[in-house]
Order: sequence, then C-alpha cells, then structure tokens
Amino acid sequence: MGDFTNYGGSDEENAEIKRLNADVEADPDSFGNWEKLVQACEGLEGGLNRNSSPQALATLRDAFDRFLLKFPLLFGYWKKYADLEFNISGPESAEMIYERGCASITNSVDLWTEYCAFKMETTHTPHLVRELFERAASHIGLDFLSHPFWDKYLEYETRQEAQDKVFAILNRVIHIPMHQYARYYERFRQLTHTRPLLELVSEDLLARYRAEVEAEAAQFAIQKTELEMERDIRAKIDANFYEVFQHTQTETTKRWTYESEVKRPYFHVTELEHHQLINWRKYLDFEEEEGDYQRIVCLYERCLVTCAFYDEFWFRYARWMAAQDNKDEEVRNIYLRAVTLFIPISRPGIRLQFAYFEEMCGRIDVARDVHAAILMKLPDCVEAIVSWANLQRRQSGLDAAIEVYKAQIDSPVVDLYIKAALVTEWAFLLWKIKGSVDEARTAFVKNAEWYSDSRQFWQKWLEFELEQPTNAELEAQHGEKVKAVFTEMRTKSRLPADVKQELGQVYLNYLQQRGGMKAMKEFLLIDRELFGPQSVSVITKARQHKDGAGPPVLDEESRLKAERRFYSYYELHVNPDPNAQGPASFD
Repeated sequence: MGDFTNYGGSDEENAEIKRLNADVEADPDSFGNWEKLVQACEGLEGGLNRNSSPQALATLRDAFDRFLLKFPLLFGYWKKYADLEFNISGPESAEMIYERGCASITNSVDLWTEYCAFKMETTHTPHLVRELFERAASHIGLDFLSHPFWDKYLEYETRQEAQDKVFAILNRVIHIPMHQYARYYERFRQLTHTRPLLELVSEDLLARYRAEVEAEAAQFAIQKTELEMERDIRAKIDANFYEVFQHTQTETTKRWTYESEVKRPYFHVTELEHHQLINWRKYLDFEEEEGDYQRIVCLYERCLVTCAFYDEFWFRYARWMAAQDNKDEEVRNIYLRAVTLFIPISRPGIRLQFAYFEEMCGRIDVARDVHAAILMKLPDCVEAIVSWANLQRRQSGLDAAIEVYKAQIDSPVVDLYIKAALVTEWAFLLWKIKGSVDEARTAFVKNAEWYSDSRQFWQKWLEFELEQPTNAELEAQHGEKVKAVFTEMRTKSRLPADVKQELGQVYLNYLQQRGGMKAMKEFLLIDRELFGPQSVSVITKARQHKDGAGPPVLDEESRLKAERRFYSYYELHVNPDPNAQGPASFD
C-alpha cells in the first residue's frame, strides 16, 4: 500500500490497520494476521457500503486482493469479497470477483454454485446463465460432492419450465458416481414416463427395441396395439436405465470407501493428519487404476486443494500427467501453480524438477532462470548450486559448470560450510567428468586449511581416495594416500570428536578389508586413539587442550610427524603456497 496511511477511518482505526499491515509484512505466512487485517478493513467507518469513502473502499479492496493472492484457495473469502462488491458497486463488480475466484480455485463446488446462483438472480438472459452452468459443469460436474451444483442447475431449468433441459441434465447426472446419486435416478425415472421415446434413446436403439417387441409378439402370435408396443418399449428402456443405475451405484460404492475418510475436503493452512494423507494416496491409486482420464484429473485437482502445501502430491500429479500423451502444457501448468502459489521456495525440490522439465522441453533459458530465482532467495542452497552447475555442464560444457562453482565459492554471501561442499563437488567434477585425478586431488589438498571444520569436505576427500582404482602392485601406494587423508583429518581438522570417530571407522574398515600383513598394528593403534578411554585417547586429550580458536592441539612432535607424512605423499602432485590468504584457486 506504499506510504498511504489514510485508510479512510478514524485516527484510531487508521493506527490499528497500520499496525496490522506491519504484522502481515513481518510474517506474511501467518493466516491469523491476514484474517485480523481483513476484518479490521471490513469494519472501517462502522461497516462499508456504497456510501463509504473512496479511501476506505480502496483499503478494503487492497486487503482482500493481497490476502487472496496469498491464499487463493479460500473459497469462503472469495464469496465474501463478491458480496461486498455487490453491495458497494453492483453486479458487474461482483461478477469480476467471482471470475477471479473461480479461476483461482477452479474445482470449488461451493464457489461455482454460489456464482451460478448469483447469475440466476442478476441476469435475465437464459443463454448467459446456461453458459455459466456449463462452464461450471466442465470443472466440477464429476466431483463426488457436486450435488449442490446439480441441484442449482436443475432448479434454474425448472424455473424456466424447460422440462426437456431438466431431463437432459438428469440423463447426464445418473451416470456420475456421487454422494446422492439415487435421488437423481428416481427423479429421472419418473420423468422418463412422460418424455417422448426419441428423447429417451437414439433412433437406432428405438428401432432395435421395437423390432425386439414385435418379434416377441410374433412368437406368441399376438397382435399389439401401438399403445401396448410403446408400453413394452418403455419397459426395455427402463430396464436399460436401471442397468445404468446399478453401474453408477457400484462405482459410487467403490469410491465411498475413500470419500468417507476425507475429513477435510477444503483448503486450510493447518497440517493434515497422517491418515488423511494416506487416504489421498490410496484414493489416487484407485482412480488411476480405474483409468478414466477426466476422473483422475478431477481427483488430483480436489486433492491439491486439501493438500496444496504438500510437495509430494504436486510431484505425483506432474509425473502422472507427464506419462499421458502430448500433455507438456498441462505438466507445465502443474509446476507453475506449485512454484508460484503454494510450495515455499525454502523447499526447492519442486522448482528444480520444474527446471529439469523445461530443460527437457528445450527451454534452457527458463531452466537457468528457475535456478537463478532459487539462489536469489537461498544463496546457500547447495542442491540448487550443484543442479545449476550440472545444467551448465550438460548444455555448455565443463568450463561453464566450473564457472558456476567459482562464482558461488567467491561469493561473499555464501556460507563457508556451503563453500566446502562446493569445493568437493568441483573436485568430483574434475575427477568424474574431466577424468583428472591429479587436479581433483589438488582441489582437496589446497583447500584443507580453509575447510578443515567441514565434515562434507573430509568425508568426500576420504571417499575420493578410497574409490581410486588399484591392483595388487599399486595397493600399497593406494593405502598410503588413504592413510594420508585420514591422518590429516585426525590431526589437523577441527571436526567434533564424534565425527572424527565416524570417519575413523571408515578408515578402520578399509584396513580390515584391504590392509596388508601389518595392517592390524595400525588398526589397533587407531582404534585405541579414537575409541579408547581418556587416558589413551588422542581425541579426548586434544579436546581437553582445545583453546576454542582453532583445531585440537596435539603435542608438537606428533603434529610435525603427521604433517611430514601427509605432504610426502603429495609432493609429486601439488605445491601448496604457504602464503595463501584464502581458499585455493583452481584456474
């Protein structure tokens, strides 16, 4: 609302709305804050109406617009907003709100029904009202709880005394599995007795029934009047519709198992109970097995009102839709709704999946933009940085991927722990993609000082050395390299004792599984130093002498021995710069 502070009310009301606006801006995810703001705006000047001040009306509309942009699935507030607009500005303004609401929550039986009821009362052109009912039916007609809508449609056509249209609506509804299917069939059956035969069945089917009745009469040499013929034909038609009823009954019963467990069919900001999520998963499994595309889409759309904040159902819907033929645009719309309206950027998984989809579709710039948008809000998101680097590698080559890592490692807003993880990803890129073990090893060695308190860094370095190919002749040399990493980690890193023990266990497993004839001597020494009592544990002693400003302090002789052992293994590969002022460059 900018700097505008005259909200149209008294000084006290203005101060209250200013305070509530500040609360909303401070915590925009708080439903309660928004609700208080909207209620306060409704109460301006003793309650708003068409005679209220322009400032107060602008304040009200601004609050509703922002609120429903944040929570577009709250059908009750769309209805309230439309009612307010009707009272303030008339039917055209209210209709605009209904249109916005139905576009935001396309499968709301309640909102579409309210909109149709509004149209019935304010529009006297039947074809416009019918067009709206048909639009609504295309969105909500298959909903298991759509009976209020169908009742309203039937009410309208009954008012118009259009019995042919009433019958046509009922003929549609009796095929739909829904909560109150039986009463529609009963009404339909009563109407069939008064409707012309050609309105009940097609001309071909009517001819077939007539031939069957005539054949049955001829079999017993009976001459039937036209009235008797029509009576028997209607009996066959009635039997056919009863089969339809039985089929609908069966389909309704199958779905009732799941419908009866849906305790909250509407959107709310509070979490769903676990058994509700399980029920939606099972219900979707069932409908997908049934195989009716329209019914499956209808159920997904219902599910994603109730479960709008749950990533798993957006992932599931997109994956299911992607498995259908020629549905790229539908898949794109699913992702767009998820990432722009419902799933917060703090959970970037669905956005990354969206980027992969756009990359698959050849929209590489869009995929890059998705990654950039995530990192604008989450500069420390390792998952997004690695994903972006791999996107660049796939589309522009290895150097482009390295540029991504370089930019993020040099960024002042990226946390040091995150940079450590990126260094390991860079090293693995050099190793796995470029095929340069030496360059990858250089990346680890040059950065050991700067990321010495990162578990990810040491774990990946150890993993790197353990996975190097070897054979009987090279195993001893390979073991020295693994030992060097472990020694550096144990003596110079600033890792917590429990992490050192975990990584030490990896090295002990290596000695057991791949060590030579004298490996158990080192095994028992390391085991004692890592896991022994305080009197013999190097880790415990180091922890007791730690001054809080650097790595654990070992006795100088042990530290120098460990350092000499470590660097002797790498003197052929690297030449560390002792005067380096920051993390090593890999240019």
